[in-house]
Amino acid sequence: PLAEAEAIAVETEVVAIPVLRAGLGLLAPVLELLPRVSVGYIGLERDEETAVARIYYNKLPRLQGKIPLLLDPMLATGGSAAQALDLIKEAGGRDTRMVCIVAAPEGVKVLEERHPEVDVYTAALDERLNDKAYIVPGLGDFGDRLFGTGN
Repeated sequence: PLAEAEAIAVETEVVAIPVLRAGLGLLAPVLELLPRVSVGYIGLERDEETAVARIYYNKLPRLQGKIPLLLDPMLATGGSAAQALDLIKEAGGRDTRMVCIVAAPEGVKVLEERHPEVDVYTAALDERLNDKAYIVPGLGDFGDRLFGTGN
């Protein structure tokens, strides 16, 4: 900062939980803002035929008494986010928040139905999902863009 400013002190411990692999793109900014957070990881892989995600990795620290912060840049169908939130809840997480960059109305609706207690923070609410369950207009595959692995 260039001058003194008032700020809110975060007194409750925060656990940042990126959904692998695209969620890693949100982890560095969170760590810069909240350098004392602990980090957990959830790995979900989307089946391109069914658009249903399968869990391939789940490593969470102790969540009791902490604020879980789920990081997933794209909230499309809501299925992956709901699965991740189920895992967080099963591990004792409460008062969870989700941070994404782009969301589709369909995904927001799923989270409102399955996890109404979770606050979702997004930079943009796009129009809809297409027939392949991708956000329109969206950004394409965020993980591929982040890691340079797309076509």
